[in-house]
Amino acid sequence: MSVWLPTATCRPEVCLAEAAPEVSHPRRALRLTACLVVVLAGLVLSLPVRLFPYRSRNGLIRLWARALLHTLGVTVHLAGPPDDGMDGRAGDGADGRAGGRGVLVVANHVSWLDIPLLAVGRPGRSLAKTEVRQWPVLGPLVAWGGTVFLDRDRLRTLPDTVAAVARVLRAGYPVIVFPEGSTWCGRESGRFRPALFQAAVEAEADVQPVTIRYRLADGRPTSVPAFIGDDGLLTSLARVVAARGLVADVTFLTPIPPPGPQPTRAGARRELARAAQAAVEGIH
Repeated sequence: MSVWLPTATCRPEVCLAEAAPEVSHPRRALRLTACLVVVLAGLVLSLPVRLFPYRSRNGLIRLWARALLHTLGVTVHLAGPPDDGMDGRAGDGADGRAGGRGVLVVANHVSWLDIPLLAVGRPGRSLAKTEVRQWPVLGPLVAWGGTVFLDRDRLRTLPDTVAAVARVLRAGYPVIVFPEGSTWCGRESGRFRPALFQAAVEAEADVQPVTIRYRLADGRPTSVPAFIGDDGLLTSLARVVAARGLVADVTFLTPIPPPGPQPTRAGARRELARAAQAAVEGIH
């Protein structure tokens, strides 16, 4: 499950400091066409794939996510300690569901690309803002994939959302969260908000920090995939398909166990949030 809140936070003058090399217009059109084919294939197959055993389903999700990123010209580098083949500690139960305990996967948030990137390494259930449900093509796809939607304009629903995340963790599924609450360009970052760490406390689940970093083939950091200023999805997509040599480095860090006895639940979730943010920022 992930908190997918693609709302730009960084300043354009900071994020777009350097221009990235670009591919030709015919190559961009080819990428867009291939991307659409892969997305539509995912849309068609999303319902039958949900009937597959857990591990088989995760393998197909990884394959689909890697194919999607390939069509966009994004090279993916995964690093870090895999946990049971990066499938979490969940195994197949008798009913094909996940077994064991889930893990709360937390990452810095840069782009809408973060979701398929994490799916390549560790597929999980998704938490998205309600507006995503209205996106063409992608909206139905993420909804049918088991996404839980969060209404950011109705904060009184947050406890119900935390409870839903905890239930998924107890069922043994990974849950992907972007605790910054909005996207940042990678040159700047936000504070990890502790609210959704409460789900890990209640489910007694480990927290898996992940760092996502985008660069060009020559090693220069880039904010090409980020939401910048008033960017929408299509603006960001246009920059991604135009970029040459876009590389995404995804590093899975050592899981953080749930904290011991705390005087308050608020103290436990704040401790987890601080530890996760320190781990993610420490790799930069």
